[in-house]
Amino acid sequence: MTDFLTREIRLGLAEARKLAARKSARLKVHVGNETYPVLRIWKTGFTLDAENAPHMRGLVDLFEAGTHKAQCLVIACEEEGGEMRYEYKRATQAHDTAPIDFARDPEAPIALIEHLL
Repeated sequence: MTDFLTREIRLGLAEARKLAARKSARLKVHVGNETYPVLRIWKTGFTLDAENAPHMRGLVDLFEAGTHKAQCLVIACEEEGGEMRYEYKRATQAHDTAPIDFARDPEAPIALIEHLL
């Protein structure tokens, strides 16, 4: 048994891995009208496929399966192994309601019923 793989086989395996990662990507980055699948993500950044990834710097939106997860300020760092790496300068979680600037009374009624019948 040999551990040697030809260059063509290694390139084919790498392409198959990238294609599988792109297809299974639930996370996507929205930049203006463009959308890019996220290959990997970690606490301080994420990677995109280097073939079609822009050299972006600025504000982007991060979506998971159609749900807005975060708004991030990113910078492009480096290309490594067919992936373009981006680092967060700031990542703010998205919320579905606006934050309130007052303390809510825990005993306050949820709704007001004016007429029973």
